[in-house]
Amino acid sequence: MTIEQDVKNWLADEGVFREKAADENADFHFVIEFPKDNVMDVVKPKEKDVIVIGCATQVAPEHISLMQNASPQEKNKFLFDISTNLNLFLVDYELKVDQDILQQYVVTDNIYEDGLTKDALFKTIKRVFKAKLHCIMLLNYDFGNSNNNNSKPHNENSMFV
Repeated sequence: MTIEQDVKNWLADEGVFREKAADENADFHFVIEFPKDNVMDVVKPKEKDVIVIGCATQVAPEHISLMQNASPQEKNKFLFDISTNLNLFLVDYELKVDQDILQQYVVTDNIYEDGLTKDALFKTIKRVFKAKLHCIMLLNYDFGNSNNNNSKPHNENSMFV
């Protein structure tokens, strides 16, 4: 079997495969859902011996609004905390920042072909997701409350409902 077929089979076996994306810069590009409703990409760039697992996240308008009202010190501390914490996950990341306000972030990690196993693939997918989730937690911790926000926590997505 080819690497593409192995990876696709592993993703399908675990129920996370969503579709194959057209990508002229890749030998293959799979869109996956891990966990449910969280879209990630598994890509093998052309002429490279690496698989890239990535997840892009757009910051919610509510968080951006709260960041705009934060002091310069709060914004800088938040950006420092995000970078420091992402480094702890041993992933690569790119922060799209405009005027000290986080707009979007992309978390990626690589698996080289000589280390590619189903176990390595799923550990990497989980690490990328956990890094993304950690960013969301930091955003909510620092900018998740607004005096104008009357929403209440809900358990619609809880496994304990």
